[in-house]
Amino acid sequence: MSLENFDREIYDLTNSELKRQTNYLEMIASENFTYPEVLEVMGSILTNKYAEGYPGKRYYGGCEFVDEIETLAIERCKKLFNCNFANVQPNSGSQANQGVYGALLNPGDKILGMDLSHGGHLTHGAKVSSSGKMYESFFYGVELDGRINYDKVADIANIVKPKLIVCGASAYAREIDFAKFREIADSVGAYLFADVAHIAGLVVAGEHKSPFPHCDIVSSTTHKTLRGPRGGIIMTNDEVIAKKVNSSIFPGIQGGPLMHVIAAKAVGFKHNLSDEWKVYAKQVKANAKKLAEVLISRKYNLVSNGTDNHLVLMSFLDKEFSGKDADMALENSGITCNKNTVPGETRSPFITSGIRLGSPALTSRGMKEAEFEIIGNKIADILDDINNKDLQISVKNELKELASKFIIYDKAMY
Repeated sequence: MSLENFDREIYDLTNSELKRQTNYLEMIASENFTYPEVLEVMGSILTNKYAEGYPGKRYYGGCEFVDEIETLAIERCKKLFNCNFANVQPNSGSQANQGVYGALLNPGDKILGMDLSHGGHLTHGAKVSSSGKMYESFFYGVELDGRINYDKVADIANIVKPKLIVCGASAYAREIDFAKFREIADSVGAYLFADVAHIAGLVVAGEHKSPFPHCDIVSSTTHKTLRGPRGGIIMTNDEVIAKKVNSSIFPGIQGGPLMHVIAAKAVGFKHNLSDEWKVYAKQVKANAKKLAEVLISRKYNLVSNGTDNHLVLMSFLDKEFSGKDADMALENSGITCNKNTVPGETRSPFITSGIRLGSPALTSRGMKEAEFEIIGNKIADILDDINNKDLQISVKNELKELASKFIIYDKAMY
């Protein structure tokens, strides 16, 4: 029996979401459109299989084929990141980070990460996260120009003496210098952990510096700029750390791995290893750069005054409207983004003074600089007259027409 016939409510809601993704311009920097082949294997019979443990060392029988699948995923991941070890079992980036901490730290150990309000992530020590509750967390940030001051990071590290330093961000538009972070970590005898969830797709294409060989351990999601299924991975070149990671993930924080998702990760990695992937990643950066250029030309302030990667962070500290206001106005106009805190923030995290815009999803749809120039000007048009509801409706119709030229999924398939 089909889903349409068995559960019409879920079927209709799923199709409503398909229409939303089709008609709106998805510009949330952490979202992307995965490949049809990834969706296919995620909905396969592999979801039926329990496989606690690792290839060749399972606690369940009947794992000969899923062992081969997981081994493929591991080998492809290692080739992608040019590393010696990969664990492909984490169910998310947050769980991957939890696995890293579990492997290298004891409760109460000190960690140093980027402040959430400056572009870091909840799992980098935020007090509301388990990473901030289980460990004694300290933070570095960015200057008012939106860039990391590595000398200040070194000063903080020398005072705090953390056991582990986290480098990586969820809202940082500039390239991260892993070599400088290595120097800082070495100066205080700390592990260096890179969370490259946002930039991984650029890293593997050579469009961003690699965390290896500088970092002791690296985590990432497999969606975002990698464009695979939702999930997490952990990589290292250290054999001792590798064994600790495996134990930390299973049996430390997870039971049976999601074999349908691991297979989907393998499929995604095959795409990432192709020559076409390098073309895509280069376009992601080019599109973000064009967006930044247009917004700056329209007299909008961008944190760090531009971008080196897949995202731009707009600051409205000089405006009467908030990030939340801008988020809602753009949503009404057919553009999906997210409100975001900015350096020098004066509003609450629920209101904010900025928005974050990303290029990966629209690049996946086939859009290039010409389209991003149009979109950038439409964003500025809306924000220039943020309370004009008629303009929002007009722009929404225009952008729906633009989106119709870049259909990513065949409606008959899903």
